[in-house]
Amino acid sequence: MNANVANTNLMNSNVVSSGVANWPPELLQELERNHNNGRVGDRLLSETERVRVWSLTLKPGERLPFHKHVLDYFWTVVLPSKGRSHYSSGEVIEVEYQRGETKHLKFARGEFMMHDLENIGETDLVFTTVEFLDSANSPLPLGE
Repeated sequence: MNANVANTNLMNSNVVSSGVANWPPELLQELERNHNNGRVGDRLLSETERVRVWSLTLKPGERLPFHKHVLDYFWTVVLPSKGRSHYSSGEVIEVEYQRGETKHLKFARGEFMMHDLENIGETDLVFTTVEFLDSANSPLPLGE
């Protein structure tokens, strides 16, 4: 996971495993298949020459497939819950997200972060994500 992180308040996070050896084959196949998937939310709300604004709503048990971040961006939690992400680095991290929590990420040319997100909480998990199109890397295709 290559990224410079600022304004991170993930005090309620926990690395639950490291390494892809124990991942199910279908998860590894999805990781490979989505290597260039730039769809970082479930709904693109707005796009200009400068930004893309995404909404992400996951009901309990729902999952956003693997996607790749290459653009500078930030996300903010709208409705809190608990999530689990598998990262292409092999880490699996569980986080209790709090309303208003915000994380900013910045990527140098060639850097990226790839992960999925599953709602493992009991309430909807809702984020707003803003990507900056004038980042060091070109935007990826949005996938399906």
